[in-house]
Amino acid sequence: MTQKNFRIEHDLLGEREITASCYYGVQTLRAVENFQISGIKLGQYRFMVQSLAYIKKAAARANAKLGLMPEEIAKAISQACEDVIAGKYNDQFVVDMIQGGAGTSSNMNANEVIANVALEKLGYEKGRYDIIHPNNHVNMCQSTNDVYPTAIRLALIFKIRELLESMHYLYDAIEDKSIEFRDVIKMGRTQLQDAVPMSLRQEFSAFAVMVGEDIERVKETKKLLREINLGATAIGTGLNAHPEYAPLAVLNLRKFTGIEVEASVNLVEATQDTGVYVQLSGVLKRVAVKLSKICNDLRLLSSGPRCGFNEIHLPAMAPGSTIMPGKVNPVIPEVVNQVAYHVIGNDITVTFAAEAGQLQLNAMEPIIAFSLFNSITFLTNACLTLADRCIKGITANREQCRLNIERSIGLVTALNPYIGYEKASEVAHEALETGKSVCDIVLEKGYLSKGELENILSPEHMIKPHYFQGG
Repeated sequence: MTQKNFRIEHDLLGEREITASCYYGVQTLRAVENFQISGIKLGQYRFMVQSLAYIKKAAARANAKLGLMPEEIAKAISQACEDVIAGKYNDQFVVDMIQGGAGTSSNMNANEVIANVALEKLGYEKGRYDIIHPNNHVNMCQSTNDVYPTAIRLALIFKIRELLESMHYLYDAIEDKSIEFRDVIKMGRTQLQDAVPMSLRQEFSAFAVMVGEDIERVKETKKLLREINLGATAIGTGLNAHPEYAPLAVLNLRKFTGIEVEASVNLVEATQDTGVYVQLSGVLKRVAVKLSKICNDLRLLSSGPRCGFNEIHLPAMAPGSTIMPGKVNPVIPEVVNQVAYHVIGNDITVTFAAEAGQLQLNAMEPIIAFSLFNSITFLTNACLTLADRCIKGITANREQCRLNIERSIGLVTALNPYIGYEKASEVAHEALETGKSVCDIVLEKGYLSKGELENILSPEHMIKPHYFQGG
């Protein structure tokens, strides 16, 4: 390299050459070299980058108001933050998401980029840290230990908004399908055995309720993320911060993000406690488990098509076999199942990482953030994919549903109030032994007339409670 192609920066460990075009600095460079783990860079998580910039802007405005920072520098930092929030420098956030140091590398990546962007806005070359310094100015009144957790919480709130939108979208798709299937009567099953009749609407409506309940659980957890420890600095005591800094910075952050963040009442506790991540991860696991259960049911209900349940048809999305012509697999429910397994695994990671906290800090927050971001991204995409490429295209096999009811021994349950349990058991046993239908056996034995039988087994009687006056 020639002199103009790089600049020299130094830190505690010595000097390093930094490519002149780079907005990050020496500490970021060391982090890139040290943490080649996932290959997934901070810049790929736009909400995390934006959240760091919102915090730096909130801090700069607070410090300027307190007279700790010249207005010219605070303004340049604020403008640099706005550019970062707009996504103009995502490619400069190059540290691996999984890193040692409790997030220090991510914080310094933000400090260095914002400092150098601000320097250019004032007409200086990158690296003129005597004018605007990554630590002395951009990180003023802050520590990684309050910046990084606050950024994680903000980023999670932004990502949860997307998750909730996708969950609502899936809910609506399922609910619409349940209405479409309101007149389809089928056999319900328990333990994979024939139980009692139900409507396909009832089956899909139950799916919608499952998703709807989880929407509420996600909303509840999202509220808990609004409690932040900004102003705690290193361990929660607020060392090196102005006494009025924390409330000002939190107020600014609330204004800039539109999120009703609030400072924890105990910053020492808030700096070390990762309980909210455990709770969120548990809720995400709950969402995953229930989505997977729904997909298991869709796969069963569509199994066959000739030798399975064959009560619904899933939209054909791809040829299913390289050797079996004509085979079409339930690939969309299958991929959602796999998303669920990944989210469940992430929950275990979050649990262990949260438990690993020691004394006044948890150094494992990078893997917690990485796991939660991935879980939310996977679930968001899974909900949209399941709705668009599966649920909306499902059709009912009405003839098969009706045939299954007519052939099922489970019909005898509906006759219990009219012929008694013992006679009903006798009919069920004979039907199982002979292959005759329940209706034919009841008529043969004279337990009920054809008219009585048709009335009892009408859809309006079989799929909802109705009054029976015994004889």
